[in-house]
Amino acid sequence: MLIADDLDELLDILPDFIRIPLEKHPNKKLLIEIVMDLGRRPEARFPYGPQYLSEINIAWHDLDFCIKKIPRFSDDNRSGIESTLHRISSIKNRKGNIIGLTFRVGRAIFGTISIIRDLLYDSKSILLLGKPGVGKTTAIREITRVLADEMEKRVVIIDTSNEIAGDGDIPHPAIGRARRMQVTKPELQHQVMIEAVENHMPEVIIIDEIGTELEASAARTIAERGVQLVGTAHGNYLESVIKNPTLSDLIGGIQYVTLGDDEAKRRGSQKSIIERKASPAFQVAIEIHHRYKWVIHEKVDLIVDQILQGTTKYIQSRKYNDDGLISIECAVSSSTDFFIHSNNLLNDKMLNMKTGYVNKSIISIKSNNRSNLLLDQNKLDDNFLPQIAKLQGLKLHNYRNNRDYQKFVTLYVYGINLPQVESIINSSKLSINLTRDILKADYILALRMHIKNNTKIRQLAKSRQIIIYTIHNSTINNIFRALRQMLRFNVISNINWHNICINKNMDEINAILEVKFAVEKIVFISRQPVELLPQVNLIRKIQCKLINMYGLNYSSYGNSNLNLIIHPY
Repeated sequence: MLIADDLDELLDILPDFIRIPLEKHPNKKLLIEIVMDLGRRPEARFPYGPQYLSEINIAWHDLDFCIKKIPRFSDDNRSGIESTLHRISSIKNRKGNIIGLTFRVGRAIFGTISIIRDLLYDSKSILLLGKPGVGKTTAIREITRVLADEMEKRVVIIDTSNEIAGDGDIPHPAIGRARRMQVTKPELQHQVMIEAVENHMPEVIIIDEIGTELEASAARTIAERGVQLVGTAHGNYLESVIKNPTLSDLIGGIQYVTLGDDEAKRRGSQKSIIERKASPAFQVAIEIHHRYKWVIHEKVDLIVDQILQGTTKYIQSRKYNDDGLISIECAVSSSTDFFIHSNNLLNDKMLNMKTGYVNKSIISIKSNNRSNLLLDQNKLDDNFLPQIAKLQGLKLHNYRNNRDYQKFVTLYVYGINLPQVESIINSSKLSINLTRDILKADYILALRMHIKNNTKIRQLAKSRQIIIYTIHNSTINNIFRALRQMLRFNVISNINWHNICINKNMDEINAILEVKFAVEKIVFISRQPVELLPQVNLIRKIQCKLINMYGLNYSSYGNSNLNLIIHPY
């Protein structure tokens, strides 16, 4: 990444006993900010922590020395240096005298948004979330340059504190061809946002630090006019924006709805529920937890609905690797109460979808002694291999890769919140269709306390040979576990081992058993890839067919005797 920081111009403002140690500091390029507080030692802050620069305490004349070199402070106690991106903030006492200064280093980092470049081409409004100092402004500055220069869009920046395009009347080159509108007072930012749309015909509006209800309302107005928005807001997670009454309008807002008795019973929920009020102003939300690791929500409306309903949702995380490549990790997260953010993953290990990366963590089941895999061919029948039980962490949506062996399951839900079940099915991409006609169902999912007192459904299920799955309570984990068990039983029960093994010689049967044991004992349970023993092409084709029946992927290498690797995803 190319970095431009104009750091020397910021250091020239400082007294010598602060400037000289910084000029000689080995980590000068990593400097985040400099703090000068009256009566305290000057402090430099780096990503790894703070560090004192001198044993001398800051005096009044040291603050005056800096203030004389700084343009006047605005109403929000901020100032800057002409033609740079640095920001200087002041702390005042009750009399209005400055008793502290914070020098924030502003940098233009070219290439920092390659991690989300694909999202920019979708022309969707993007909201960046993160705590102060995590790099939101740096990212939004680079997004501005890419949209204006590389994508040639009409971009207007609403620069309230001159932090995006720098201080002075001439914008910093880091924003490219984008235009900048300055804001005279922070409380007028929402008016300038509307003015930009009405007067300058932008395709994209860039807003930094949306923090008031008026600004959130203006953002919604701009979005409704078809203009793409890119903005930042303080908040570590999307849940924090939902809980914030000031900013919740950005993601559609929330409202309390009271259901009737019949509707509440049909949904299997309480009478008072929380729902999203309207369409969100931002379609994509990005949580910046670390400078090199971002969490992406590509469908904010869907994610917000899942959070409010307490259903399972997918978390997409992108990060830079040490080798310069970008890796994308996905995991399932559940939160039964949206007021409490939960990082509880249904799977301890994340599904890795690496870009330009080969997973080298391979478990091999190679063995020199194959006698333990022999089986008497005369004893083969449909039940000669036990049904698999209690598989943990199986990625069921991969069964959809093979339509010959995976059929959609029809499910009837009784006494459970139907939208909640539907949300879990959609987010997990399970091969399940919901029905309101119990006679068309393959399975019934119900609360145990409800089905226990309903003899009619039990008798109907028995006569129609419909399997009933019951759960104690309708938590996300219980529902997901029941759905997962349905698909496991459905897929494995469709494998006819007798037809597979009939007319096979002992080497072929051993190869079939090797695949079964590898898949059911290692791939399904440990979620790790497995390398099989080398085989000739004829036997390898049999193994590949069986792997397809499990709905898994595989890769091979070698010449005469191929080595086969079964992948869990």
